Amino acid sequence: MTDANIRLQKFLADNGVASRRKSEELIFEGKVKVNGRVAHVGDKVNPKKDTVTVSGKKIVRKKGKYYIMLHKPRGFITTMNDERGRKCVSMLVEDFPERIYPVGRLDKDSEGMLIMTNDGEFSNALTHPAKHVSKTYRVTVRENVTEDQLSKLTESMMIDGYKTAPADVKIILKEPTRTVMEMILHEGRNRQIRKMCEQIGLSVIRLKRTAVGSVKLGMLQQGKWRELTSDEVHKLASSAGLSMKNK
Repeated sequence: MTDANIRLQKFLADNGVASRRKSEELIFEGKVKVNGRVAHVGDKVNPKKDTVTVSGKKIVRKKGKYYIMLHKPRGFITTMNDERGRKCVSMLVEDFPERIYPVGRLDKDSEGMLIMTNDGEFSNALTHPAKHVSKTYRVTVRENVTEDQLSKLTESMMIDGYKTAPADVKIILKEPTRTVMEMILHEGRNRQIRKMCEQIGLSVIRLKRTAVGSVKLGMLQQGKWRELTSDEVHKLASSAGLSMKNK
């Protein structure tokens, strides 16, 4: 994971004080203080906690937009805090220098790719039902899935009083004690895959989200996160019909 502390000269440069080289000169000249103490070249600061001044003037941190991908393990709930003391995804991003929030949900018993951001417009676009941003899952069930069951999964189904949108489903592995499928949903209803499978007699034993839109989880390890590339952010925004020109 990324360290929340960054080099002081980078902090100064990022917040418009001067170039990194000039910022180093300011530090060397004793003009920079961190929490009231004269700083030294090589010092690091925590942008969320430390107070930095240059020649007595407090440096106000610029608020940027941040987008990360978290590989959520099973057992964590998709919320920033929980009054019942359960493990939350916020625990996995404590070292991120800005406060970010989950985009949509991934239930406690599921794992895989979870987007987090502090960009409300971006989050709303990705989760709006009308946008139909696809989400890809690797679904493992105990049973040997029949052609009839497979066909039913791809069709609209009535669940909890609503009609689901058709899904893309294919079998990628069949064994005597389990079947592994790839399922692509174009909507995001609560525990939808588990309810779809339950309705046709299938028991889900593992559920992993592997992609959102065309952006894939890849080899990111469980419990770890990384920032999305600019290209990935634009791909996700495009899939939701959102322009990022002014982002």
